[in-house]
Amino acid sequence: MAEPWTDVAAPRAAATVMLVRDSADGVEVFMLRRVASMKFAPRMWVFPGGSVDPRDADPELPWAGPSPAEWASALGAPDEATARELVIAAVREVFEECGVLLAGPGEDSVVADLRSAPSWTRDREALLSHQLSFAQMLIARGLVLRSDLLVARGHWITPEFEPRRYDTRFFAARVPEGQLPDDLTTEADHADWTEAMTLLRHYAEGEALLLPPTVVCCEQVAAAPTTAEFLAAPVTVAPVMPRPVEVDGVVMMRSELPV
Repeated sequence: MAEPWTDVAAPRAAATVMLVRDSADGVEVFMLRRVASMKFAPRMWVFPGGSVDPRDADPELPWAGPSPAEWASALGAPDEATARELVIAAVREVFEECGVLLAGPGEDSVVADLRSAPSWTRDREALLSHQLSFAQMLIARGLVLRSDLLVARGHWITPEFEPRRYDTRFFAARVPEGQLPDDLTTEADHADWTEAMTLLRHYAEGEALLLPPTVVCCEQVAAAPTTAEFLAAPVTVAPVMPRPVEVDGVVMMRSELPV
């Protein structure tokens, strides 16, 4: 089919994280429903995430786990600096959007019970207002980012016809023991754990809005018997960009998934 667009917006680097946990019926994933006023993906169910911030490049940010070089290989990133920014953006966005912090006092520890101290909420607000950088927060609290708590799960690029585009790496992580994701973000009107299969059923019935990468990721979560098996499952991380195709006179999106 003919492509109706002429000016293609450059995609912004972004990161998103599937927070997962075991339940009696399988693996659950933490989801946000974006408010209707959002300029990108309004009313869509999404994972916590967002754009890379220029300050995510701060070389002083304390780091533990696989090196940026190892992450560059896992993510298919062009260089170590880009991989480092993507991992930092993923951890920062999860903390900003739902209060889960993948960091600890050392490389084998993680913080717990962030709801007990109001100072954590103040730090989240300061990050969102750009009064504080993620590196500054970790350094002030004597914490290191735990990159080993993340696994790479995918790489999706917003279609060329969209006015707002993102080049997004998808990660997954288990919520650290003692922490609980919350619904304090103003970008969502609903945030909670959900069974991936239930959300997919609501999507099929027209009751929930999902972007193509969210559908694919939820299918992967739904197919996993346990969180451990989901996180350990090998995944080929390669760029995927949905494209409109015409089938029997109907325009639909098609995605060529890596094998």
